[in-house]
Amino acid sequence: MRNENASRRSFIKLLAAAPLLSQIAARELYAQAATAVGKDVHENIFTRLGVKTVINCRGTWTYLSGSLEFPEVRQAQLEAAKYFVNMFDLQRGVGKRLAELTGAESGIVTSGAAGAMAAATAACIAGNDDKNIWQLPDTTGLKHEVIMVGGRSAFDSAIRLVGGKLVLVYSPEELANAINESTAMIYTTDLGDKLQKELAIAKDRQVPMLLDDAAGIPPASNARLYAKMGIDLYCFSGGKGLSGPQCSGLLLGRKDLIEAALMNCNPREGAVCRPMKVGKEEIMGCLAALEKWLNLDEKKLYAEWNVRVDRIRKLVDTVPGVKTDIYIPDDGNRYPTLRVEWDPDAWKFGVSDCVAELRASNPVIEVLGNDNPSLVKAVREGNPNPNHKERKAPNRIELVSMTIKPGEEIIVGQRLRAVLNAARKKNAA
Repeated sequence: MRNENASRRSFIKLLAAAPLLSQIAARELYAQAATAVGKDVHENIFTRLGVKTVINCRGTWTYLSGSLEFPEVRQAQLEAAKYFVNMFDLQRGVGKRLAELTGAESGIVTSGAAGAMAAATAACIAGNDDKNIWQLPDTTGLKHEVIMVGGRSAFDSAIRLVGGKLVLVYSPEELANAINESTAMIYTTDLGDKLQKELAIAKDRQVPMLLDDAAGIPPASNARLYAKMGIDLYCFSGGKGLSGPQCSGLLLGRKDLIEAALMNCNPREGAVCRPMKVGKEEIMGCLAALEKWLNLDEKKLYAEWNVRVDRIRKLVDTVPGVKTDIYIPDDGNRYPTLRVEWDPDAWKFGVSDCVAELRASNPVIEVLGNDNPSLVKAVREGNPNPNHKERKAPNRIELVSMTIKPGEEIIVGQRLRAVLNAARKKNAA
């Protein structure tokens, strides 16, 4: 009876995957025909340099070039490229528009969320005083301590390079006790109730807080939520979920602090953040991305993303012994995500093996495993954190829908199905 039920489930899964398998067969016939007439269907501006492009199922990672821009973003950049403009006037004009869109007092476009972190820190340390601005990263005589709620991160060099001295705390009580006459800023990535508690302490002690929610869009409503909460400064990445230029970011908040951030940043000669240049094209592209998001039907977009990973799921489900489910993470990359699991011990085929096989594919397929090729190996996030416990790496891969282009899900499903089937059969004997 057990074998009969298993066979029935397998038949149902194959039936669900049948339309997709037909598409795969048609694609293979087309590729064979194209090859026969000497046409390279994969040639593009990168392959002509000998650089492989990637089918990105890993999400909006910077080392994989972030996300793909909205058409409106590309159009805004093309138009911006036709004119000269005073960059101070442009940033202030964009700041007014950002205020209209979000409810924040002002904003500027930065060189990514890390650029926003650096500009915000410099603003809180040096303010608008040219003497102090020129002095950075030397903070002698200035408030320069930055309280890091939750401990260190791989990105805190953005704070340290402008002169910020890190003070690590791990609870609201420690935060309150750490604030002193040298405190320039509080930095946090916490959300929800934790953020509310930290914000209340910051307001009570009159210390500006920077919320780093680099991957906080979507939902686009976060751009307005943090303004309503009265957070002094908050930032998003432009090249992640926002789908703007990869080398852009948004810093929003209090008008006085935003103006100070601009005075400590590009294009000011002598400012510590001058190297963090962002051009008129990125500025207008990032603004266009936010405007696009605030007018999108997010439910419709999420439904489209869900369909893509569901197609992969249907193909992978035909492999006996594989478990799948689709969920939306609570932290970064908040998109429909496919989890794929199997018994690595029984198959003698682990997550890293699967990631390597897909990475060696043609085309290259990147999925979310346990590795991080872009991490400086000496980094130990959250350390020293008395509450930190090493977590065992999960035995699964994940595929993030947002960065999968329409049609690529068939290629991914076919390849992942083949890789897992081969691994299962090899070790079944």
